[in-house]
Amino acid sequence: MPQRKPQRKPSRSKSPGSGPSRIILGTRKGTIILERGRTGWKAGKLAHGGVAVSYAARDERTGTWWAALEHGHWGPKLSRSADGEKWEDAPQIKYPEGTRYIDGYLNDDGSAAGVEAAMASAKPLRPKLVKASLKKIWYLGFGASDQPGRICAGTMPGGVFVSNDNGDTFELNMPLWNHSSRGGDLSQGECLGAKTFWFGGGAGVNGEHTPGIHSIFFDPRNSRRWFVALSCAGVLETSDDGKTWQGRNKGLLATFLPKPDVEWGHDPHYVMLSKNAPNHVWMQNHCGIFYSADGAQSWKMVSKEGRTAHFGFPVAADENDGKTAWVVPGIADDKRMAVGGALCVAHTQDGGKTWEELRKGLPQENAFDVVYRHALDIKGDALAFGSTTGNVYFSANRGKDWISLGYNFPPVYSVRFA
Repeated sequence: MPQRKPQRKPSRSKSPGSGPSRIILGTRKGTIILERGRTGWKAGKLAHGGVAVSYAARDERTGTWWAALEHGHWGPKLSRSADGEKWEDAPQIKYPEGTRYIDGYLNDDGSAAGVEAAMASAKPLRPKLVKASLKKIWYLGFGASDQPGRICAGTMPGGVFVSNDNGDTFELNMPLWNHSSRGGDLSQGECLGAKTFWFGGGAGVNGEHTPGIHSIFFDPRNSRRWFVALSCAGVLETSDDGKTWQGRNKGLLATFLPKPDVEWGHDPHYVMLSKNAPNHVWMQNHCGIFYSADGAQSWKMVSKEGRTAHFGFPVAADENDGKTAWVVPGIADDKRMAVGGALCVAHTQDGGKTWEELRKGLPQENAFDVVYRHALDIKGDALAFGSTTGNVYFSANRGKDWISLGYNFPPVYSVRFA
């Protein structure tokens, strides 16, 4: 294998310029806040040192900083800070007593039958019911402007916990947990014949794969209308603030299933709407890039297998122009590396009809980076992303030019402007 070129030092701008001045990283070994000063970007004090941070972000409404931790011994925990310097344990999330989910099925002889087989079976099978316990806090969604206390946590195994008091208490949204697509109310009895269409995707915890909710976004025009997306099942919408839920998977394709255009069983990697044009919604899916111009009522694939922009994990939508979005392509799920060993960001301005490859300032040989679903962010004209190889890049001009903010970070799980 050829030797990788020596990495240059992180680029330094001569002046702070305009745009965001802080970036918060959730990494394999802690929370890192990058700040832009007169001489450029630099990393501040490490928080949660040695602890995996699956997601970290700042709530712009309150100024509170949040980090979702994955303690190897203590399990998942939430941490928060008033200033990004001093952190404290936040009130913790816990599944209510009696909540269960289906983790496969049992044949008449007691042998295991997988979820995929049961999805295609007309015969009622006996579900394998598992007591729900928190395995991962995967995402934190902050409510609309008229919901100053609303914070939603997406978890494994497939729950949404809602707080209306700025995270002092969280409550599991039971209508979603008991949705018919995952078997209904499973709290009592053997639930013979109950069938789930939710199953674990590629992401897992300690080798255990369960459904996980990784995307939560609110319609800024109507805060009672919001969406969740999960691996694996698809997208669901509520228009009554979580009392009822409807699937929003029309047009999606799950090419890994015998029938790709199924109602359930899709594997969105991340979903994001355009903040000021919320009818435009973007999805990076396991099977390609999908775009909706009607508020997720229907989807259209806007990528093609074999082209650079197709497989990947994150997507970022422009705040004002709903047809404009960015993705960071990878080869495939079984080869999580930059396409052709050259790192690029793909950009569309026409709803995915055409894609431009943005490469200036990014390594074009011997690049092994892959960017996870929460590790790309946009704010105004600024973009930033981090990779599992510890590289963090920033663009002040919508991806036309990139500079490195560092090459030696731990594997990066999330990147958010703060």
